[in-house]
Amino acid sequence: MKPHRIRSDAFVFFGATGDLAYKQVFPALQALIRRGGLDIPIIGVAKGTGGLEELVARARKSLEEHDGLDEAAFAKLRSRLRYVNGDYADAGTFAELRKSLGAARRPLHYLAIPPTMFATVAKGLAEAGCGDQARILLEKPFGRDLASARALNRTLAAHFAEGDIFRIDHFLGKEPVQNLIYFRAANPRVEASFRGTYIDSVQITMAEKFGVEGRGKFYEEVGAIRDVVQNHMLEVMACLAMESPVGDDHEAWRDKRSELLKSVRTLDAADVVRGQFDGYRKEAGVAPGSTVETFAAVRLHIDNERWDGTPFYVRVGKALPTTATEILVRFKRTQVPVLDESTLAPANTYRFRISPDIDIAFGTNVKKAGPAMVGQSVELVAHHQAGDDMHPYERLLGDALVGDRTLFARQDAVEESWRIVDPILGDATPLCGYAPQTWGPAEASQLLVPEGGGWHDPM
Repeated sequence: MKPHRIRSDAFVFFGATGDLAYKQVFPALQALIRRGGLDIPIIGVAKGTGGLEELVARARKSLEEHDGLDEAAFAKLRSRLRYVNGDYADAGTFAELRKSLGAARRPLHYLAIPPTMFATVAKGLAEAGCGDQARILLEKPFGRDLASARALNRTLAAHFAEGDIFRIDHFLGKEPVQNLIYFRAANPRVEASFRGTYIDSVQITMAEKFGVEGRGKFYEEVGAIRDVVQNHMLEVMACLAMESPVGDDHEAWRDKRSELLKSVRTLDAADVVRGQFDGYRKEAGVAPGSTVETFAAVRLHIDNERWDGTPFYVRVGKALPTTATEILVRFKRTQVPVLDESTLAPANTYRFRISPDIDIAFGTNVKKAGPAMVGQSVELVAHHQAGDDMHPYERLLGDALVGDRTLFARQDAVEESWRIVDPILGDATPLCGYAPQTWGPAEASQLLVPEGGGWHDPM
């Protein structure tokens, strides 16, 4: 049985004048209002010289640029929008926020701010009486390594109950990622084949054609492993490989994701290839001798009964030939019992494309027309759509407002993800160069089993 959910009675977003609010929050708020799911005060908090009217103008510009302005929905957004101008380290800012909340007693506080400010804001909310019955919503990264992730959680736990802490990994809010779970659970033939008995390997590739786009200073602090492997890619792998949950409450789903991550073997240097595209060090904010990776390929092993012996390969990178996120499940090849028993048929595959468009496709073998018993590989596209009709932030903000934690990362899963990558962070492994608009350093191919068919390149 799903737990009783109490709706938040106000939405507060810190970092109201920041980049994340401009690109993601305002479009999500308009979408929630348009669907009738947001009829509460909306309070932006930031430090600046402007006031409410400047914030309203910024919201309008954001919507015109990113989501398409809906005048009726925007009018409602404007009527509900309030603004608190102040420094996050100033107790007066939180006293002013408490006044702006009025009668609201269970607000949702969204921290769209640098992680270094999380502890300061959590403490300020609690001391001003803004956190007694509140929920708090955080953007990744949740720490920089296992030790800092645990330290951050201790700080949050001093002011908020675990049930009121929502950790965003926006990949979990993507419709095609959720469909990975549904596709397996709702199709017995698929579920029966999803195990090492039949599957040779699994590849997950997140490719970005662009570089760091002026965010060199930020990227110097994270790199590809911290930025997307530790969170997005491990969560996608968990959704694909986890056991089907029993029950429909949100903790059942999160239990299975955490259970899967706990069975993933900790990485060591032999399982990792790091790369940096030529020209990265010329980006503004990047150190001349930077060893930060813009590409990472890792080989993961899941030590449980279902996946024992099946490698999972994850590859992420910037300045690659295309922008796409795709999963390829490659089945073991079988002998063709016709004419030549030594002939191996090409591997069957499942292909899941997560973005920018969405595909579920099957790679299979059929006989070519003609007298010879000769086959060919074909791909059957079972499902295709242009993209997700609900933006991840709309879904995630809507869920947090009603207290549904299904699509949010839990602390034990966060810690397991850091545990997996902790030994290979920083300069623990060599850095290989690669030319922009290629598929990364050649050394990445060394991770793959030679007879496995090589990397699958999304196009």
